[in-house]
This record gives sequence, structure tokens and C-alpha cells, in this order.
Amino acid sequence: MKASLLFLLACTAVLAVGARADTPEEPKALVQKVQELAQKASAMAKDAFSRVRESDAAQQARQWLSENAELAKQRLVWLKEQLAELWKKTPAA
Repeated sequence: MKASLLFLLACTAVLAVGARADTPEEPKALVQKVQELAQKASAMAKDAFSRVRESDAAQQARQWLSENAELAKQRLVWLKEQLAELWKKTPAA
């Protein structure tokens, strides 16, 4: 995560330098370009954080499933038994 944030900051710096090279005599245009680049970098950072949160949630779900797999199997066996008994009690049509 730290590496991706550093990468985003480096990209922002490179883009800002590029914007400066494109418009050396127009400060308003430079400010506007830097603001646009900062907004793009912010969106990229938000996307990166979202991906990290999603992967954390997926990891927690996998852990929960691995910890509760045996309980789920037991409940499925119980449900199967209940359905079998219910099936026996149902009159034939």
C-alpha cells in the first residue's frame, strides 16, 4: 500500500512538471492543470484505498468461511435429515 501511494505521488509530481513544461508563461493555466492533475491523483488514491478495503473484506470472508466450514457442514447434514423426515411424513399423491 505504501509503495502504491509513493507511486501515485511520483506520478503526480511528474505530471505537474509536465504541466509546467507545457505552459511556462501562463500561471493561471498552470494552476488549473495542477488542480486537474491533483484531482486525478486523488481519484486514483481513492480507487486504490477502495481496492484495499475490498481485498480486506474478501480476506475476512475467506477466514470466516474456513473457520465456520465444519459448522456449515453440520447444519447442512441436519437440514438434509429434517427434509428426509418431512418427505417421509408427506402422504403420497
